[in-house]
Amino acid sequence: MTAMATKPDDELGTGALSRWSAVVYWFLVVEGMILLTSAPGLVLLTLLDRDVSNVPLVALACVPFGPSVAAALFAWRVFARDRDLSPARHFWRGYRLDVLDVLRWWVPTLAVLAIIAVNLTHLGATGLPPVLGVALGAVALLVVLWSGHALVLSALFSFRTRDVARLGAYFVAGKPLVTLGFVSVLVLTAALTYASDWLLVLLAAPLTYLYARTAAPMVAAAEAQFTA
Repeated sequence: MTAMATKPDDELGTGALSRWSAVVYWFLVVEGMILLTSAPGLVLLTLLDRDVSNVPLVALACVPFGPSVAAALFAWRVFARDRDLSPARHFWRGYRLDVLDVLRWWVPTLAVLAIIAVNLTHLGATGLPPVLGVALGAVALLVVLWSGHALVLSALFSFRTRDVARLGAYFVAGKPLVTLGFVSVLVLTAALTYASDWLLVLLAAPLTYLYARTAAPMVAAAEAQFTA
């Protein structure tokens, strides 16, 4: 008489239904984790009017989003490599590992973007030439693109903050297709935000997955060139 082998709780079945159920489960759990860790910022944003005077408070509300997205990127990397049924565990592990590393540069970056936004909204009142507004807009775009690369590097590697800053700048030009991919993700995010803030919130997991997939060539290059 033979004993029936039991399957570990986090092991996937071999059928198509089991695999697709696991995918749906991952997206639902990661979505919930993103909402949970971003909750303070989301609550603050719902309380704010859409007025330029609230730009500093919007920047403050965005502080939780950096570590939250970094943890999602960490979880999606596991999903791509060794999928199991423990997405919450992987998310929390990424959050614990990344939160301080991300906040070290994420908070100053938000402060810089807030200062630029305030200056742009008051450019006409200061009497400064329009070309300065174009220059400030270009700087803001570069900062956003740099932060997109830096967030991935902080999420998936144990680089020092100054190395994250350097590599983020390097990959903006060094991986132009990845940078263009980030621009596409940003455009999609802006379109969803314009349509409905809640639509963006409900699609956080698919967006971060798309973000992770877009960054994959840069991650591979960073592994090959800058890790032992």
